[in-house]
Amino acid sequence: MITLQCLLEFQSEGDRRKVLDLMCKFSSAERYGYRRLLEGWTREELKKHLAQVFQVNTRYADDAILKASAVLSSCRERGQNPTKVVFGGRGLFEKLKKKHLNGPRHEELEREWKEKRQGNLYSRGDKKKKGNLNLRFVWIKGELFLRICVGKRRWVYAKVVRPVKREGDKWIGFIWSLHQAEKTGKWFPYDVELKLKNGEVYAHVSVDEEFPPAVITLENGVIGIDVNAYPFHLALAEVSPDGNLEGHERISLHEFLSADRDKREYLAWQVAYQVVRLALEKGKAIAMEDLEKLPKGRRGDGFLKLRKTLQRWAYKSVLEKIEVLARRHGVEVIKVNPAYTSVIGKLKYAPQYLVDKDVAGALVIGRRALGFEEELPEAYRLLLRDEEFLLYSVAQLEEKVKELKQELKGEENEWRKKAIKARLKTTRGELKTLRAHLRALQSGEGEPASRQPADRWKEPVRGHLPGWRIKTWRVLSAALTVPVLEKFSHVKGTVRDFSPLRPILVLGDWERAVRRPVPVPGAGAAVQVV
Repeated sequence: MITLQCLLEFQSEGDRRKVLDLMCKFSSAERYGYRRLLEGWTREELKKHLAQVFQVNTRYADDAILKASAVLSSCRERGQNPTKVVFGGRGLFEKLKKKHLNGPRHEELEREWKEKRQGNLYSRGDKKKKGNLNLRFVWIKGELFLRICVGKRRWVYAKVVRPVKREGDKWIGFIWSLHQAEKTGKWFPYDVELKLKNGEVYAHVSVDEEFPPAVITLENGVIGIDVNAYPFHLALAEVSPDGNLEGHERISLHEFLSADRDKREYLAWQVAYQVVRLALEKGKAIAMEDLEKLPKGRRGDGFLKLRKTLQRWAYKSVLEKIEVLARRHGVEVIKVNPAYTSVIGKLKYAPQYLVDKDVAGALVIGRRALGFEEELPEAYRLLLRDEEFLLYSVAQLEEKVKELKQELKGEENEWRKKAIKARLKTTRGELKTLRAHLRALQSGEGEPASRQPADRWKEPVRGHLPGWRIKTWRVLSAALTVPVLEKFSHVKGTVRDFSPLRPILVLGDWERAVRRPVPVPGAGAAVQVV
């Protein structure tokens, strides 16, 4: 989807006033519709209600609901309270609340606030309606006009002013497409949104972008991409056609945290160019997670730093730009189911390749794009049938629960308490999962994974991950994370050292893993923990 902007010139002040009144009605309908959506109104009943209350056609009413729904979805994805949304911008709203502002500065802010709050009109594209029903581009005596529906069979025609800015300006392609549609009758849909700015009305046109056929495909492998919040970076894994790791690198995103909105947009494109350039050099396709919901920190969870990082940066933005830029350059982009990519990566590939969990997660994403499934290695499968190890893991988790309870009892800071409570809840969940698995094993029921043949590293995936396989990885994570990886005092916070799992993965020796040498500050060498 590409968006182009043009200025509108009205033939008379009366025409301009009609459009401004319609924009005010539409903006009010959007805000009113947003509140009704929060109350649980359905789209159909709300569409008729808005058309009657604001005296607009049902198409405009439906488009107002569409815009309100987008705001609501975006708000929920960011983990924000939907009831606290301020149409027109919270920044301007907070500035206007300041009593010391007056005179020209206050008048300027008030004008800008009203334009953003009341100066909007949107109409979605429709191929069957010659591109757009309510806001349609038409040719009159060789000049381009926007026909704006202001009532039942009543229109205002505004002249389109848009000089070509450069040789590769996409406006040229849009105009050519309009000419072709006019000649052949084969119309294409385009969305149009009118916005009021500095007293002028601008039209923003959005059309689907046509991409060239992909010339770089999965044939030579893929570059898997994993986006991580802490440390804030992209992890890239070069994956060969047979599913092995050929190389990896990181792209830091910390500069995003101190940048304003425009600079973040610029930086996101720079990152996208860097990734696509690598794909072109290596001749590999790009694999990324297909995310419908983003991992935004929830309010009150105690993890203020992580939540602040995730909320300051639009997670989808970079991935969307990478996808668009890759398709423009003929690089195939594959989106995969993100379920358990991080868990599988850290438990299976981080100790195998001695890489961090982020690169390992990117490797799993790349392998999944190539069609490989991820069975448990034989050593892990046997481990989940080892009753002695499972009893040991249960005891370690029980001890961890006691430690967290004691820590919670002695903590006075409310935010730290919430963080401890979240960790306690997670640990209790892992303990519950492991106990259930142990009971099933002792009763002779076993786990589906324990009855599977040895690891088939390169068998293609068919559909989504089966439920039993997800459950098995969940049990394995519960059995290894706290009992093995978090056993020693030098491990704090997020676990990033997965080397203790190598003796288990290679030799199946879990006792050696829990007695591994641990570096002691100042000792100059590793000391055996017994």
